[in-house]
Amino acid sequence: MYIKKCDDLVNELKVSNQYREFKEINRVGGEYPLAKINNSEINVFCSNDYLGMSQNKEVMLSMIDAIIKFGGGAGGSRNIGGTHKYFSLLGKSLSEWHKKESALIYPTGYSSNDATVQCLLREFPDMVVFSDSKNHASIINGIRSVKNAKEIFKHNDIYDLEEKLKNYSINTPKIIIFESVYSMDGDVAPIKEIVDLAKTYNALTYLDEVHAVGMYGETGAGYSELLGVEKEIDIIQSTMAKGIGVIGGYIVSTKEIIDMVRSFAPGFIFTTALPPSIVAGCLTSVNHIKQSSKERDLLHKRTHYLRNKLKEHNIPVLSESTTHIVPVVIGDSKKCKEASDELLKTFNIYVQPINSPTVEKGTERFRINVTPNHTEEHIDHLCLAISTVFEKLGIANDFETLVIK
Repeated sequence: MYIKKCDDLVNELKVSNQYREFKEINRVGGEYPLAKINNSEINVFCSNDYLGMSQNKEVMLSMIDAIIKFGGGAGGSRNIGGTHKYFSLLGKSLSEWHKKESALIYPTGYSSNDATVQCLLREFPDMVVFSDSKNHASIINGIRSVKNAKEIFKHNDIYDLEEKLKNYSINTPKIIIFESVYSMDGDVAPIKEIVDLAKTYNALTYLDEVHAVGMYGETGAGYSELLGVEKEIDIIQSTMAKGIGVIGGYIVSTKEIIDMVRSFAPGFIFTTALPPSIVAGCLTSVNHIKQSSKERDLLHKRTHYLRNKLKEHNIPVLSESTTHIVPVVIGDSKKCKEASDELLKTFNIYVQPINSPTVEKGTERFRINVTPNHTEEHIDHLCLAISTVFEKLGIANDFETLVIK
């Protein structure tokens, strides 16, 4: 009975082309974005390692040094022997970066959202949560895990948000949770306007900067830094697995909020701490990004080149996208997977198909990212390959109709 149920559920995914398969991609150290599948060399165009910091020599050497000095693991949770010197150094660096008083570091970006959101709402049971309809699964899971009143506002719609805020007393505790850059559409939230609404209606603001940290702002602290409003955001959350290039998540805020979450969030208290080597690598990467604009400047230059080349090949990009995330919508899960397979087989290009439930049915897509390590020749090859594959599979006309609609 149990095995059959599991098998039936997985078969439903396969029939609907929603079944996910692992591809063993072995990135070549020092030659990113090149990687190998079996013995074939490929070029990766869908990594979240946006700045290529996982390949930075200073980062890698600091991780090796920490392993030699402290060993492979942390030894337990932060409360049970898992705290080491790199945590205090990284916490200080992160809080200063975001102009906040304190920081709390988690093993992943998912857990930093999930555990923090759950904790805040459980400790403030009367708090109403206002959440953007396209917030990440980690935020959604945190909200679903509690009994607080929930208001889901239309994506990036400040008018809908305000209408919902108006329904509650000024003295009712509230929190507005939203992202700066949305990972699937590549669009940007109306951050300033949401901050203004939060002030008017006495709400906390919780900003997920996962897809902006490293890439935007004078020191790479994110979109709130770019707009000059980071001090006005109550809680900023991000990851160290994307722009920073390693792994881990964090929140930054006031000393009081951070200490409360540290003391009451089960998702933090009862999880094993990140090993010294990981935190050391994150620290080195963050400190490098603060001082160097080279990587993010080149990222944006390469993204601009990519957009122009796609346009030359009549491959439209989702109109909402204004960032380094370049979505090319296909609109059919089967064709999306077929196109991905064809790019890999014929052109040695890896672009992952993004299907439901990550995106809505009918909006299946490629989510293309270039990095500072991609060359113009790499991008030329990509765009020609996509154009060729789309023509072969009859995708281009379908996509054009979808975009116009």
